[in-house]
Amino acid sequence: MTPIDADENQQLDHIREFYDDEYYGTRPSQHPLPWHCRLAARELTRVPGGDILDVACGTGVWVGYFANMGARSISGVDLSGRAIDACRAAYPQGDFHAGPAERLPFPDASFDVITCMGSLEHFVDKPAALREMIRVSRPGAQFLLLVPNAGFLSRRLGLYGGTHQVKVKEDVMSLDVWGSLFESSGLSVHRRRRDLHPLSWRWIVHGKWWTWPVRALQALSLALWPMDWQYQVYHYCGRAGE
Repeated sequence: MTPIDADENQQLDHIREFYDDEYYGTRPSQHPLPWHCRLAARELTRVPGGDILDVACGTGVWVGYFANMGARSISGVDLSGRAIDACRAAYPQGDFHAGPAERLPFPDASFDVITCMGSLEHFVDKPAALREMIRVSRPGAQFLLLVPNAGFLSRRLGLYGGTHQVKVKEDVMSLDVWGSLFESSGLSVHRRRRDLHPLSWRWIVHGKWWTWPVRALQALSLALWPMDWQYQVYHYCGRAGE
């Protein structure tokens, strides 16, 4: 593992404080995994009977669904101690650790499936985190990485400026740049899948009521827009050469 220097530690402390005190301090600890996420998860064929790691696991909603899919074991890492406390309370059978993705507390070749959902853009050292994910993966392991897309049409039109987490750290890149990062870190991208989370009533009615028709139109458009225009994109990956 590459040591984390003093500057990175300072950044991590700042990010950890945001998630502990603000992001998870005002959110409910658990909620059901939405339908569009379940569709993405079901394509991970090594989950049943496998050992699963979710990096930046939050309150554990994804690992809980993997347990229901028949995973042999579930594990998670998150920078937020508050989130990890929620995981341990909800899934006492799991193995959860508070710490940075850049230094995973697991031995080499420990997992059959590794996921990182909508979190890589917030990491301090993305290549180091990806290398750590590869280190703890077994031969033939499956990776599912969900990342935001700088080519998102609404972003390019100036209608969207990022999530609430942009106030602490949020690096949004094009799909080509994300793909290059994955490949340079030792992963091969097998295929992509669009994120359809706006196709829900909860997303459409978020915010002022007069924005709902526009949000509904955008939600329907995302299902038809080309991949390069999508808001977020799932990347199904394997270790390079496998």
